[in-house]
Amino acid sequence: MCCLSFTGVSQGVSSLVRAREGGSAELACTLTPDSKEGTTPNLFPLHVVEWVRLGYNVPILIKFGVYAPRVHPNYKGRVSLTRGASLLVERLTLEDEGWFECRILLLDSKTDDFRNGTWTFLSITAPPVFIKKPPTFVEVLLGDSLTLSCGAHGNPRPTVVWHKDESPIEKHEKIKVLNGTLSLASVTRNISGVYKCHVSNSEGNLTHSTQLQVKGPPIIIISPEDTTLNMSQDAVLQCQADAYPSNLTYEWLKQGQNVYHIESLKSRVKILVDGTLLIPNLIPEDAGNYTCIPTNGLLTPPSASAHLKVKHPARVGRMPRETYLPAGMEGVIVCPVQADPPVLYVNWTKDGNNLNLDNFPGWMVNSEGSVFIATANDNAVGMYTCTAYNSYGTMGQSEPTQVILQDPPSFRVPPRPEYLQEVGRDLIIPCEASGDPTPNVTWSKIGPTPRSPYTVLANGSLLLQPLSKDHHGGWECLATNRVATVSAGTVVMVLGTSPHVASSIYVTTEMNQANVSWVPGFDGGYTQKFTVWSVTVKQASRGKHEWASLPVPTSKNYLLVTGLLAGTGYQFSVLPQNKLGSGPFSEIVTVMNLCRVLLPAVPTEAPTAVTTLPILDPPILLSANRTGQGVLLQWSPPEAPSSPLTGYVLQARRDQGQWVILSSNISANQSELLVQGLLRDSIYDLRLMSRSNKVLSEPSESVNVSTIGMEIYPLRPSFLEVIPEPLLAGVLGGVCFLFVAIILSLVTACYMSHRRQRLRRKRRQDSVLKLKLCPPLPFFPNSSSSQSDRSSFDKGSRGEYHDQRKQLLSNSSPPPHYTLFESHLGSQAPSPTALESISRGPDGRFIVQPLPEGSRSNRTSFRDSPKSSILSSEKDERKDSPLTVDVPELSRPPSSPGRVRAMARNF
Repeated sequence: MCCLSFTGVSQGVSSLVRAREGGSAELACTLTPDSKEGTTPNLFPLHVVEWVRLGYNVPILIKFGVYAPRVHPNYKGRVSLTRGASLLVERLTLEDEGWFECRILLLDSKTDDFRNGTWTFLSITAPPVFIKKPPTFVEVLLGDSLTLSCGAHGNPRPTVVWHKDESPIEKHEKIKVLNGTLSLASVTRNISGVYKCHVSNSEGNLTHSTQLQVKGPPIIIISPEDTTLNMSQDAVLQCQADAYPSNLTYEWLKQGQNVYHIESLKSRVKILVDGTLLIPNLIPEDAGNYTCIPTNGLLTPPSASAHLKVKHPARVGRMPRETYLPAGMEGVIVCPVQADPPVLYVNWTKDGNNLNLDNFPGWMVNSEGSVFIATANDNAVGMYTCTAYNSYGTMGQSEPTQVILQDPPSFRVPPRPEYLQEVGRDLIIPCEASGDPTPNVTWSKIGPTPRSPYTVLANGSLLLQPLSKDHHGGWECLATNRVATVSAGTVVMVLGTSPHVASSIYVTTEMNQANVSWVPGFDGGYTQKFTVWSVTVKQASRGKHEWASLPVPTSKNYLLVTGLLAGTGYQFSVLPQNKLGSGPFSEIVTVMNLCRVLLPAVPTEAPTAVTTLPILDPPILLSANRTGQGVLLQWSPPEAPSSPLTGYVLQARRDQGQWVILSSNISANQSELLVQGLLRDSIYDLRLMSRSNKVLSEPSESVNVSTIGMEIYPLRPSFLEVIPEPLLAGVLGGVCFLFVAIILSLVTACYMSHRRQRLRRKRRQDSVLKLKLCPPLPFFPNSSSSQSDRSSFDKGSRGEYHDQRKQLLSNSSPPPHYTLFESHLGSQAPSPTALESISRGPDGRFIVQPLPEGSRSNRTSFRDSPKSSILSSEKDERKDSPLTVDVPELSRPPSSPGRVRAMARNF
């Protein structure tokens, strides 16, 4: 028992009593009489002693005079008064810890007040005691989570420490310990072991051990190895595994099939308890890939493979009884050779005699030992055998095979070479084949398999429903039977789509430029244009893709990209576009520009070395701040430059436009620059480059600055200064030329108008005479052969002729116009061609007569004049010139069935 008591009469003074769990403690309280004597008298009969505990509603002990005390149920039999009013507490527990107060009521006092003693705190110390602990043995499945809880109480509060195999694990990266609880998110095999929970305080310590086992599939300890043996030897393939639980079974597979299910192995093979595979008396068929699979029924079992090679004399496998060759086509008489070591040569016989290939032009034995025939004919018919040899010898002659000559399959309805169809429509491509036996017709797309579905109909036709962009390209129809496989190809062109990807990207580089060329893909039926995109390799590796795009002139498939940095890697890609949108980007091509080299100005002798200039680093820590005078740009020089810097170059671009140089003469000693001359209400990107003489570094990280709301104006037109003078002169010259051309056009138009009026006045005098001499044309709606009509025309006004001419032109039908895809059908019809001369014969019928050479120039196009064959002079009026009519000839599209069908839809 440990007791610390503080005696006295003063109220409100606290004291501390320490005791150990299970022991006893005395809480002091003194009765002091009214007299001021120094000794404590015996108990007076007229008083009441109470001991109260903080947190209890009733006193834990009440004592009145000589009567037995009344005790709280929680302290029954454990508390009593000693040495007057002191409280003795026995068999202490941790729950007894708390604040206690002694109160004394004197019954003969004139007041009813208690005489309060001191507040005493009873502190209980106890060694740790487990209140929760994990099981002594735990099993957990591989990959599952695990939680081990360990807790104890005691005074002072005990600490909890976990150990695994005698090592602390508080700082383990995969194991977390929080408030005595050990947790793992995913259990692995190396977690298995003995875990100890150690609790301790100043009064003692305790340890609890838990054995953890991780259940999972086996682990292969000894894997099978590749083995090479001779025929008739015994093969031993080892395979050993470890697992928990250890109820292991082993399974062996050959080429993916259980060895006990293979006819040639099941009666000879044995699998031992430790997993070893035994194959006695090897035969050539035993060669192959063997796989060991140990399992204990948990999760996915592992596997390990090895190749067994069986060396044997060359032999011929199962020879087909009949071999069919296609007449007039290539054919092969196969000899299924099996040889290890490889075959050296193969001997063939035909109809019982050795086959002499010299007697059959176009026949040869290929590397596989088979007879290749360039063109099969009746000479190939017969009975054949083959015998193979290697360094071990031969295992005999093959079984005979009868060669039969038959006609190969043929296409009864082949597909056309080309089909044009709009996207979204249905397209059926016929392909019907015949042969003996009936061939099987299949379709395949040349190149990548399309994601969109396609169907092969029962008659062999290909159905593309609906037609999509990835159906575009080459297709092949295959007809196959036992004789041969024949194919017919076609090209499907899908119109009305975005362009296809460009291919064969080729880049040639120089010091500051690169020439990018490519092969355009299909344009989708519309004129396409291209854009070349580029970025430096360093920016791409940083994840900052500031791709720059450059447009390509129409109908060009190459572009010279200038303004590149020497010794810098670039990536290029090509993007096609048409009126429907953009196609996919091409593959990205990475190239490295050439570096500048230093060469002597006037070499006096052959140079022995070429010095390559080092690559400069750009400035760092670039920042931009807006001020009242402009944009303040600050930076730090590159760390440890490889060569002395002579200055910096400032570049800028506005609203994601092209980069331009604002200043190239920034001193190398400067670390800040006030940028003026920017345009207000714009967004700029600024970047710096280091300069060493004429060598520039890569651009630094760009900074973004906005001039929106800044009350500054450009001091000088910075961006105009960077425009090349030749370009500016060309623009101004073009504008001037345009104005001059307009003025000349107006002058020419006025002159031609006056000249036309003079000619018209001159011709009016002879117009009536010419109309009388001209015979009436039956196809004019107002013409007549009667004399009254002519006289009436003579009496009419001269303007009636022009009105009638206008009416005739308005009634003539315009030539048909075709609305077709612009890049694949012609946009203009050829010029009209005149028909042969038409005249009336003796019997009154019209006949066609060829015109003489001299009269061909007198033909007038029907489109040019409403009156055909009007004589231009009096001499020509006396001649009987035949009637000639010129009609336009319809333009003919390219001779493609698909295109003709597309044109027909637009009539």
